[in-house]
This record gives sequence, structure tokens and C-alpha cells, in this order.
Amino acid sequence: MRRIKKQSVSGFALYEVLLGVAIFAVGILALGRAVENCLNASMLNAEEEAVRQMLSNRMAEIQAARGVPDRVKEFKIDSGYGPVKLVQKSAPAELTEPNNTQLNGINLVTLTAQWERGGISQSKQIKFYVYRPG
Repeated sequence: MRRIKKQSVSGFALYEVLLGVAIFAVGILALGRAVENCLNASMLNAEEEAVRQMLSNRMAEIQAARGVPDRVKEFKIDSGYGPVKLVQKSAPAELTEPNNTQLNGINLVTLTAQWERGGISQSKQIKFYVYRPG
């Protein structure tokens, strides 16, 4: 007589498959969140770079212009990320030499960019000196 051997077939049980799918799903969700954070950071970086470029351009214009910079001047610039208000203020620097000699013709210029991101006010500022001999 021949005995028929029952073959034991090993396989994954349903709960093991479900556990594997759950771990995979959590990994995909985490990866999606990481990609979203990278895209947000990239957009914020591009926005701030555009504002830095506006400040840099205005500084170059002031340095290249003849005459004393305007005391107060405001610009509204439409960037690709919304309106940016650029405020220019200039005042005599009132610098002195170590022997208390007044240095004339030097102005301190302050450029401030103000904008909103998600309803929150943002700003960047640069200060620089401009010499215009009198």
C-alpha cells in the first residue's frame, strides 16, 4: 500500500499580508509628506530669493544714481508671489574720524521689503552707505 503523503504548503497567512500592506502604506504616506515639505521649502526659498533680488536691484540703482538718495520713498512691486512694498529711507550717516572730524557726504540708506505669506507679515532689510561728495 502506498501511503499518500500530505504536502505541507507554507504560505503567508492573511494577517501577515495585511501587516505588510499596512507597513508599505505608512511608508508611502511618510514619503508623500516628505515630498510635500520639500516642495513647500522650495517655494518659500524662491519667494525669499525674489525679495532679495528686488532689494539688490534697488540698492544697485541707488548706488549708480547721481545725487543724494531720496529721504523717504516707497515702491509697490508685484512679484510672482504677491505684492511687495519696498520702503527706502536715507539719512546722513553722521560718521566721525577718531580725531572727531565730521565725515560729510555719506548717507545711510535703509531698504525694507514687506510682504505677506499666508496672512503673516514678512520683511527683509538691508542697510548700506552711499557717498556723494558735496
